[in-house]
Amino acid sequence: QVQLVESGGGLVQPGGSLRLSCAASTSIFSIYTMGWYRQAPGKQRELVAEISSGGNTNYADSVKGRFTTSRDNAKNTVYLQMNSLKPEDTAVYYCTANIGTREILRGQGTQVTVSS
Repeated sequence: QVQLVESGGGLVQPGGSLRLSCAASTSIFSIYTMGWYRQAPGKQRELVAEISSGGNTNYADSVKGRFTTSRDNAKNTVYLQMNSLKPEDTAVYYCTANIGTREILRGQGTQVTVSS
């Protein structure tokens, strides 16, 4: 069964950093556009970042300059480096694998909590 598994979440103080990973159990990982979403309690899901099969990236305005997404196709893994974290970044973060606008896979999510 093909799946996505996120890791790297946790509790961090404001201004700190975390790196999330999303590993895919599929040999065709390289064809997918990979997206990072987050959802905080009582809020709508938000697209945080995405990276195309060719490596083009796109970020939400709220994280530009602080978050960076990258991918290692040899490891079937996508990363989200999060720096200068703020309390409002607190959410469950999950990755998706997409072809065009169609979501093919979604991970189970990892909790990120930014608090002093």
